[in-house]
This record gives sequence, structure tokens and C-alpha cells, in this order.
Amino acid sequence: MTDIPRPANENLTRDEAAARSRTVRTRDYRIDVDFSQAADPDVDTYPVRTVITFDAQAGASVFLDYLGAEVSSVTLNGVVLDAAAVVDGARIALSPLADENEVVIESRSIYSRSGEGVHRFVDPADGATYLYSQNEPVDCRRIYPCFDQPDLKARFHVTITAPVGWHVASNGALLDEQPVGGDVSRRAFAVTEPMSTYITTFLAGPYATWHDEYAGTTASGIDVAVPLGIACRASLAASMDPAEVFEITKRGLDWFHDRFDVAYPWGKYDQVFVPEYNLGAMENPGLVTFTERYVFTSPATVAQHEQRANTILHEMCHMWFGDLVTMTWWDDLWLKESFADYVGTLAVGEATDFTTAWTTFASRRKAWAYRQDQYPTTHPIVADIVDLEAADQNFDGITYAKGASVLRQLSAYVGHDVFFAAARAYFARHAWGNTTLEDFLDALGEASGRDMRDWAQAWLETAGVNRLRVEASVADGAITSARLLQDGADPRTGREVLRPHVARIGVYEQGDGGPAVFASAIDVRIDGAAVDVPALAGLSAGHVLLPNDGDLTYAKIVLDASSLGVVLDAGLDDELARATALAGAWNMVRDGDLRVERFVDGVVANEYLIEDSGVLGQVFAQATAGLASYTAAATRQELLARWVAFLVDAVLDNPAPSDRRTVLLRTLFAALGEERSPVEPVLDVVRSWVDDAGFALGEELTWEALVALSAHGAVDEAALRAAQAVAPTAVSAVGLTRALAARPDAAVKDAARRAAYSGRDAAGAALSNDRLQATIDGLAIDPSGVGAGHDAEYWQRIEEVWAAQSQGQSTRVVTGLFPGDAELADGDASRHPSVLAAQAWLSSRTDAPAALRRIVIERLDDLQRRLRAQAASA
Repeated sequence: MTDIPRPANENLTRDEAAARSRTVRTRDYRIDVDFSQAADPDVDTYPVRTVITFDAQAGASVFLDYLGAEVSSVTLNGVVLDAAAVVDGARIALSPLADENEVVIESRSIYSRSGEGVHRFVDPADGATYLYSQNEPVDCRRIYPCFDQPDLKARFHVTITAPVGWHVASNGALLDEQPVGGDVSRRAFAVTEPMSTYITTFLAGPYATWHDEYAGTTASGIDVAVPLGIACRASLAASMDPAEVFEITKRGLDWFHDRFDVAYPWGKYDQVFVPEYNLGAMENPGLVTFTERYVFTSPATVAQHEQRANTILHEMCHMWFGDLVTMTWWDDLWLKESFADYVGTLAVGEATDFTTAWTTFASRRKAWAYRQDQYPTTHPIVADIVDLEAADQNFDGITYAKGASVLRQLSAYVGHDVFFAAARAYFARHAWGNTTLEDFLDALGEASGRDMRDWAQAWLETAGVNRLRVEASVADGAITSARLLQDGADPRTGREVLRPHVARIGVYEQGDGGPAVFASAIDVRIDGAAVDVPALAGLSAGHVLLPNDGDLTYAKIVLDASSLGVVLDAGLDDELARATALAGAWNMVRDGDLRVERFVDGVVANEYLIEDSGVLGQVFAQATAGLASYTAAATRQELLARWVAFLVDAVLDNPAPSDRRTVLLRTLFAALGEERSPVEPVLDVVRSWVDDAGFALGEELTWEALVALSAHGAVDEAALRAAQAVAPTAVSAVGLTRALAARPDAAVKDAARRAAYSGRDAAGAALSNDRLQATIDGLAIDPSGVGAGHDAEYWQRIEEVWAAQSQGQSTRVVTGLFPGDAELADGDASRHPSVLAAQAWLSSRTDAPAALRRIVIERLDDLQRRLRAQAASA
């Protein structure tokens, strides 16, 4: 594998991008890539010929971005430049410029193993080679030289040379295929509409394919026809369910055509499921890429199918929000991601059979946002993105889930119809262009007849999460008066942050031994710290009062003691209300307002009420994480043993395959990775499930079970390798890596740690993104503690890792190896040695890359929260 250290000038700044935009305006790219030798493992680069035409200020100079192996020639306006002189790290200098320019670059780019740029994967099932590209935010420069920033849009003409038998694709439709000798052909694709570099895409390999056709009309009656395609690795073809994917795609296109009233603008609509993918999906127009985890090789829950549908419609929304109209710079990343997260979820709930999409969102998606928004590194939804490293990190819970939550609140604030009227005006005004916050606010203001800038300042330009709670005065068993209270602060400054909320207080009446039943809902608007709620006066004090019923706004909720008791002991009779209440209880655990043991008891009490397997999986995962991190060391193992026993008994009571059983098993195997010494009968039961084909664990759960057994020395290396050899798939390869690294052996842990820090296995081969993550995950599964005691090495090596590996790979290492599993010994969390070591590094490394410091700050915050919770538990 060709090693290219990270150049010092790799990190493009916002000011540099803005200056470049003032200098040039791109028109066309002609890109010719040659993948004809991709299947040869000894060839780790591929030839690329790039021709860019652009306008510029005559006499000016500019630079292209490129992270390739070599540049052999650069010709600017017919003049051959000295390639050695103009190439400087990640940049190719061009000067002098004319009014109209053409630059031709001959280069070789590197096949990636990190999922950045053109990723190469060899299928362990059949040895076939697969290629795909992933470029957001700025990995397009790993493929071809370019102006890699979103506001320099252009039309793209792509040709790809590859083996004849391969499926080859790009953004545009295939126009022509010509043989070029041997078993190789050159394929030309239709020129694209103007688009940003980060959404160009390249695909090649013996993918299995399916085809269909969409026909529909927009709201204004324009007929639309779109060719549809699906692809995945050939070895996964039997597990692909194209009928469901096509059906969701067609329903989605119908829904978006009705709501947006703009015909799908990108020609064909292909969706390809690819291996070792870093993301859930990517909105490349005409060729959307998805993680192949959405090709279910094991029994999948309804929640998994819903998540796939959500991702499909999230990416579809990007065809308009993000691709047709694109943010000018990454500050306004929310203009595509927040919108896709909100509108995609709305589309799932309205256009598919998954009608509980907002329940899943309330339980799972918003938990991501609440956690991110409480870090010292939090940021407004409209962020201050000074450079590309910052951009890469802001694909986070704030930009996605908080932004989506705020847009849902906006829709409640101005009205559903107004929101979509603003969207249609926004598309009409800015199609094929770039925008900022002001552009959307203009469209929103016109559609609503209001000045929305105060709302935007409160919601989009401030950081931190509010809390809502009901305060009631009671006399003679009845509520005499009540108020809805709001508090909140920016974690970075401590400054108070209050926002306007359109919310609803749910009133639930306790039943006779069953869950509390919905009685009424009271609509409330709160702008400051408090608002009276006279409609609650006269109600029995025994009612459950649920702030933010319906989950219309973005705020943590604090339940009064009586309501919390009912929620945890009896539950609520509505799925969304139950998910909202349990999410509120979990936030109370994280904030130190509720003991995790009490939360776990509530999860157990609510288990049979929870119908949504996604919500069930979320609260079970929270229970396991809370017991493992937020309990005192003296009682933790006893609590984990009780939790494991409950999970085992629950499976044995209902052993037939079901969504509930799948969630129970996933939780059990994760919990076994935390329990120090599970009783032998538990391990025997797990072994029996693995060995019993009739129990039908499926591939993924089998390997989760084997990882748990390996962590306790209950299965040896030979047995693990034999299991992988029986079914040599991508899932089993990753499972084997995790299981081997999880073994309770100090030498094994040392080897895994060396591999993570170097990014290479024992034989010196580069670890792919998935194998690196599996190594880190397996290393972290250490119930016996044999891998502990290496904190000093972490602080000595993380800057070296950041400089040597790509940002994606180094982020895995710095995040995954952070020494965050500390135990509180003396009750003073602030003086714990692990806390002091992290603080010392931050104090002495003020000049370290900001993106690296952000990871350390966030992991330190997690550690401090863990220790504070342990102190409270003790």
C-alpha cells in the first residue's frame, strides 16, 4: 500500500476557499480514470487524466487540491508547467491565469483502504474486487485534482476504464462502451448538471444489479420518468430485497414530487450498497451509495427495515436540499443535513408503512443530539467552520438530529404548509446554485409573512439544550396552579439560553395496574423562563404530566417525582409518549438527577409495553451502558450479573425468533462484554445457541456471541478461525478481528494496541477502516482488565497518529483508545489521575490541531460525567 503522509497544507481554510471563489469560476471537468488493474493486489494506484475549464481574473494565480500518489504533468493553457515545481503537498499551483483557462493534469491516485476516496475491497467470499468512492466533505481530491469546495460547481464528463465484465457507474447515465484491448473497456457517462465536487462518484466491480422504472407527476402536473437501479456485491445478491427498496424509492419520489413540486433533476436514480462504508449513505446524484449493512444477511428487525427506509428518504431529500441547492461553505451544512434528517423522517412517517418514524426519532436520534449539545465543544446549528478538519467533525448530532428537531419545531411554529411553501420558493430561486442561512430565511419570511430572524437567532445561532418541566401547586389532592418552566445554558460559556417553544403538555390518567392512559393535551407557547398553564388547574394531582408530549420541540424534559414514578413503574399507553418519557428519564440519569439502577428497573417494567424494536433496543443499550459506566465499582458487577440473568431468562422464556428476541440477544452479548465473571451456565447457554443451527442466531448475532465468549476465554483462536473459514464473509472477517482482539490475554491486547496505533496488522498490511474499528472495539472489550495500564502511551502517541493516518482513521484511534474507563476511588472526580492527565495534555498542547483537541475535550467530558455519576451512585 502506498503511504502518503498527511501534507502540512492539507487543511484548506474557509478564508482560502473564499479567496479562491473570488478568483475563479469553474465550468467543466473531464475526468478519465483507469481501473483496469484494480484486481491486481500489487498495483495500489490508478491513472487519472483531469481536464478543468474555468474562468478567472487574468494574471491571477490559484491552486488545485490533490492528495494523490504522483503528478506526472501539468499543462495550463497549452503551456507545460514543471510538475515538481508546482506541486506542493496537497496543492497544485496554477499561474499565470487568463480570462478563460484549461488545465490538463496527468496523475496517479491511490486505492484507499480507509473508505476515503476510491476504496478497494476484496470479497472474502469469492475473491472478487470492488471499488466505490466516498468524497464528503473533501476526499474528492484523493481521486482527481480539483477545486474541492462546495461553491465551485461545474458540469462533469466522466469516463472509466475497467474490466469488461464489471458493472461500472458514475453520476450520469452510461452512454457508450468501447473496447480498449484485452478484457478491458472504456465507458463514457452523460454529462451532469452543475454540481459540487464532493458529490461526484465512481463505481466499478462485478456488482449484482436490478432495474426498474419510476413514473409519476409533480404537484403542478409535470410528468416525471426516472430509471431506477440497485446494486450490491454478487455474494450478497441472495440477501438483497430489491422489491422493498424499489417500493420505498417510488413512494419517496411520489412524496417529494408532491411536497417540493420540483421534478427529480438528476436523470437516473441508482442505489448501490457497498462494503466497508464509513457512513450510512451518501447523496451522490444519480448514484447514491449506502452501507451494505442495509443488505440483511441475518434476520432483521422492523426497526432495521425502518432505518433503511429512513436513510433512503434522507438521501432522496438531498437531491433537492444539498445537491440542487448547495450551501456556500460548510458553515451552512445544516441547510442540507438538518433538512434531510427532518424531511426524510417526515416522509418515512407519511409515505411508507413505517408510521412510527417519529417515535424512533424521539428515542434514538435525539439522544445523539442531546449528548453532543452538552459537550464543551458544542456549537450552534449554523456553525463557525474555519477549515476542513472542523467541517469533517461537524457531521454530528447537532447538524443532523438537533437541526431536524429544530425544523420540526419550526414547522409547528409557522405551520406545515408554510414550511413547504418556503422550500418550493427556495428551490425556484436558487436551483443549481449555492446559499447561506439568509437565503432560506428570506424564503421563509416571505412564505410566513413574518420576520424570522429573531427565531433563527434563538434556535440556529445559539448552542446548548433547554430543559422543560411542569411545576404544580397542589392542595387537597388537586392542582391549584401550574407553570411550564424553561432553563438552559451554553456549555461553552455558561450563559443563559432561553428559546421560544411551541410545545404540548400531555395529561395521562393512572389506570388499575396498567399503563397510564392519555386523557388530554394542552398546547403551550413559552418564550422565557416560565409561562402559566391555567388549563391544568383542577386536575387530580395523581395525573402524569408529560412536558413536550408529541415531541414537537427540542428540549430535555424533567418529570416531577410522581409522574416519573408512574412512567418507570407502570408506563404510558402511547408509544411516542413512552419513548419521549423514557428519553427524558435517561437524560435525568446522565445529568445526575436519577440513579441508573432506578432507570434500569423502569426499563424492565416497560419492556413488554414497548412495541417498537428500535426504542426497545435503545433503552436496553442505555441500561447496559449506564450499569457499566455510571454505577459504583463496589456494586457494579452484582448489578451487571442481575441484568445478564434477566436477559438470559427473557430469551429462554420466549426462544422463538422475533424482533424482541433479537434485541434481547444483542443486549445480552454486549452486557457479557462488561461483566467480569459471568457464571458458567450463562456461557454454556450462549455456546449452545451458537452450536444449535435450529436456534437461528444468524451470522451477525453468531459473531456477537463469539466475541462475548472470546472475551471470557470460552472459545479459543482455532475455533474462531474455523468458524470464519466455514463462512468467509465480510461480516465474519470483521467478527473474527473483534473476537481475536477481545481475548483476555495481555499479549493479545498489546498486539491489538500496536495495530491500532500503527494502522497495520502484524504482517504489516494496512488495516481497512472496518478492520481498524474492529481491532479497537475488540481491544475495548476487556472485562478482566488485562489490557489496562497504558494511559501514558496514549498521550505520547496521539499526535503522531493524527499526523500519520487520515482524519477518518486517526479519529477512530484517538476516540477508541482514550483512557475513559476510569474508576472513582476517593470520591473526588475532579482529582482523578485520568482527568488530570487529559487536562495536562490539553494545557500543554494548545497548538495541537483543533480537530484533535476537540476529540480529547469531548472524551474528557464523558469521563468526568462517568466519574460524577459513580460518585452519586456510591
